[in-house]
Amino acid sequence: MQKMNTGTVDLNLMRVFLAIWETRSLTIAADRLALSQPAVSHGLRRLRDVFQDPLFVRTADGMQPTAAAIRLHGPIDRALDMIYGAMQRHAGFDAATSVRRFRISMSDMSAFFFLPPLLSALQENAPGVAIEVVPIPLANVEAGMRSGEIDLALGYVPGLSGDCQSQTLFHDEYVCMVRSGHPDGRRALTREALGRLRYVVTDSGATGHGLTEKWLGQLDIQRNVVLKLPHFIAAPEIVRSTDLALMFPRSIAERFNRGRAYRLLALPFDLPPIEVKLHVHQRFAADAGIAWLRTTIAEMFGATGTANAT
Repeated sequence: MQKMNTGTVDLNLMRVFLAIWETRSLTIAADRLALSQPAVSHGLRRLRDVFQDPLFVRTADGMQPTAAAIRLHGPIDRALDMIYGAMQRHAGFDAATSVRRFRISMSDMSAFFFLPPLLSALQENAPGVAIEVVPIPLANVEAGMRSGEIDLALGYVPGLSGDCQSQTLFHDEYVCMVRSGHPDGRRALTREALGRLRYVVTDSGATGHGLTEKWLGQLDIQRNVVLKLPHFIAAPEIVRSTDLALMFPRSIAERFNRGRAYRLLALPFDLPPIEVKLHVHQRFAADAGIAWLRTTIAEMFGATGTANAT
């Protein structure tokens, strides 16, 4: 057996190993680690030299682990957990003086709801702290938190494993939004009236939107859609200027309705509530900065938080 060259091992190589393991792609691993693809390829060559094994083999289904890589994955993963935990417990965080940039996954609707009051609070109490919203596919959110690519996820993010810690902020629901002078705006909404309305439909990519569309389909709710938009931001202004209707989460609709230009009508049937949560991976739960930001968001946007007031 050849002697292992342990003198060239460093923490970044272990991160490269786990990124390739999770993504099965050098290109995607590079994006996740904010490295160039040649840098990740170089890291893999160094790993192969250390362990005297190919570790990952290119196939039609991506970079597949060898038997040695499969044996190594568990110990490397646990070792990084221990290292990250020790570093987080040792490091402190002072919000008033920190210049840290936090990376958060959220939809555009969540950004509209959370960011204005959050940035106002940070301006007052943590002026050096920055926020970066990271566009990441829903299927990659947990892996992104696990790798450190993102610090937190906000909103409705189903399917996370027990390795993530999730805190419910509030429960949301969909309402029908029409202009304040709409002919049907003064009466309780019935299924028949719902069918007569003409609609703007948005597909913002928010998970709750797709789920609600699925529920409406299961209830056989047919809508006369006259406008489809890829983003939500223009829809309320269109509704304000026409007799078109829009189904929106109540939290978003109430933010738009601070000037009372709309009527928010309860739907004539029950849909399951949308759980809006704050998520972090347990690997980084002890991070003092992330813990501070979690507490700040929970206090602001939890069920009794002042940021939820309309």
